[in-house]
Amino acid sequence: MGNAFQDQFLKAGLVDEKKVKQAQKEQHRAKKQGKHQPPVNTTREASARAKAEQVARDKELNRQRQEAAQQKALAAEVRQMILTSRLDREDGDSPYHFTDDSRVKQLYVTEAQRGQLGRGQLAIATLDGRYELIPKAVAEKIRQRDPARIILLVEAAAPADQPDDPYADFKVPDDLIW
Repeated sequence: MGNAFQDQFLKAGLVDEKKVKQAQKEQHRAKKQGKHQPPVNTTREASARAKAEQVARDKELNRQRQEAAQQKALAAEVRQMILTSRLDREDGDSPYHFTDDSRVKQLYVTEAQRGQLGRGQLAIATLDGRYELIPKAVAEKIRQRDPARIILLVEAAAPADQPDDPYADFKVPDDLIW
């Protein structure tokens, strides 16, 4: 009971019974090895591929952790800057109005602080849902690290004299309260 080709080779006299049995043993061994052991190259390739994927995942996870740590350190630094440089405004008696995300808010300040806010010497920063007055130099440092924390910082603009401006003769007073 052999293969049709084996029978034909035997009848033709090209092979003998010994060579047929040897070929059958080799085929049987090859099948056994194929079932129990995958080819060596595919397992090496698969393990190398899995290792490379694991390394890539680890690198991405480390990068994300480093970014999170940097953001946390930056937030702590900004918080510390605001806490150490905020100005006392408990004796403020006049409200100062400003906008925060299209909402008009007010902060009670002294007249001197109001003038400094108008000239851009002071700024308003947010910290834990509260508004704090801070000096301009600190506000600029904070703006470099986290621009969302600075709510109001008046920039000193050069007067733009336009020859065809109809309101050029009417200057806005510095002490205008709205």
